Amino acid sequence: MSDQLPVPAGSSTFESIKRVNESGAEFWSSRDFAHVLGYTDYRNFETVIEKAKTACFNSAQRVEDHFVGITEMIEIGKGGQRAVETVMMSRYACYLVIQNADPSKPLVALGQSYFAVQTRRAELAGGEALKEDQMRLHLRAEMKTHNKNLAGVARQSGVIQPMEYAIFMDHGYRGLYGGLGMRDIHQRKRLGAKDQILDHMGSTELAANLFRATQTEDKLRRENVRSKEAANRIHGEVGRKVRQTIQELGGTMPEHLPVAENIKKVESREKKRLKAEQKALFKNTTEGTA
Repeated sequence: MSDQLPVPAGSSTFESIKRVNESGAEFWSSRDFAHVLGYTDYRNFETVIEKAKTACFNSAQRVEDHFVGITEMIEIGKGGQRAVETVMMSRYACYLVIQNADPSKPLVALGQSYFAVQTRRAELAGGEALKEDQMRLHLRAEMKTHNKNLAGVARQSGVIQPMEYAIFMDHGYRGLYGGLGMRDIHQRKRLGAKDQILDHMGSTELAANLFRATQTEDKLRRENVRSKEAANRIHGEVGRKVRQTIQELGGTMPEHLPVAENIKKVESREKKRLKAEQKALFKNTTEGTA
């Protein structure tokens, strides 16, 4: 990721700080990223990066493919320069960073929209697209976590009974899916009675729903909402805002995205692949020491 060539500024804040190297691979500087997000003390942003690296490892990705540390020179005034440690991050790395950043900072929400909803996949250092299966597994795991968090915040907002929570969730889906509720989406996807909607979403659709969940959770908590009516209204508003963002980015509306293979099959296939890789690695290691 050396020989950096700055990309001309575009309409997007995050596009304006994107860089490409001579081979055409895109990446972002952690220093630039921290600055646009509003981290005045870079040491606080380093903590965010470490959390993102952990998330990268947990999603079965090579951390070094997405986070590359370098030393670069920065100007300190009067023509002087100083060497600083910087991390060059792939698009996928930026996605993980933005998910772990301080949600109270205004541009964090914009960043989640840009990196999560945008249809382009994170790129590996070698220029290969991140596998759809791996991205789906990561996003589905994130959805499980944030749906639990959202349920907890909703309960504090007065959404207590199971039927009340179903209505609360329906408001969010209707906002995001142009008026379609959970039952409508289920029927549209022609899913079985026991199938879960989230298990049949591709990575783009999962990312949109993750953005809906995280932003609703944050808004309910930030505004200290204490009525189920207000919680329902806010969930619907956030869903509509995410839909509007997708439209502004020129993306496909979620109800028009294709139905994906059951995530349970993907998980089983990925476990077999990783097991085979570990077996091959063990074999090569033992043969090399024999």
